[in-house]
Amino acid sequence: MINYNHKQRPEKDMIFGIRAVIEAIQAGKEIDKILMRRDMTSDLARELFAALNGLEVPVQKVPIEKLNKITTKNHQGVVAFISAVTYQRIEDIIPTIYEEGRMPFIVVLDGVTDVRNFGAIARTCECAGVDAIVIPTKGGAAINADAVKTSAGALLSIPVCREASLTNVLKFLASSGIKIVAATEKASMNYTESSMTEPIAIVMGSEDEGVAPEHLRICDDMIRIPLLGSIDSLNVSVAAGVLIYEAVRQRQINA
Repeated sequence: MINYNHKQRPEKDMIFGIRAVIEAIQAGKEIDKILMRRDMTSDLARELFAALNGLEVPVQKVPIEKLNKITTKNHQGVVAFISAVTYQRIEDIIPTIYEEGRMPFIVVLDGVTDVRNFGAIARTCECAGVDAIVIPTKGGAAINADAVKTSAGALLSIPVCREASLTNVLKFLASSGIKIVAATEKASMNYTESSMTEPIAIVMGSEDEGVAPEHLRICDDMIRIPLLGSIDSLNVSVAAGVLIYEAVRQRQINA
């Protein structure tokens, strides 16, 4: 489920009104998500969906009361949230990395919805030389000012790919010669036992549900970080940092 917490979003990050949203889409603005009044069936609503055709922009139909809480302006039943970044496609990034003679290093976030965790992971990714972060269209953290701030600006420099199907992404990565490693408490393999010297994608799941079972089935290795205390899980940004820098360590040794 997408976490629509708008209390922290300044109005400068929003577009109000169905015509204004359509014009923003046609002008090439990156839209993070759209909230639409639940019972909208007008010609303009159909025009909006036509403008969204082919774009990976989540739309949630909500009660009018939710929109009224977000803004007192004349929203006409539609509020759009502008993304802080320009999304890229993983299908475009991987061939470029190979053409440059490098080994892809990708991080896939499956259901990481907390903005600050996402920003912290992005910061680690940028520092470690990760080539791209992949997030789902639905069920991921919003890339807003809080995320950019927590990332120390990393989200403005590292490619972020927002994809409708992580299953398809993982299959594409596998077919591109990339080893897929998932962090999961279900694993018996210690994270240091997995080879990360080849082209690699590290998959991190949410702290409550972990990596989705259908995604685990595509992975080459399932790995775990030993927990020696009484708490049964690490913060996802901390766990991501451990695994990302294990990959860095192995690659430097084998360089």
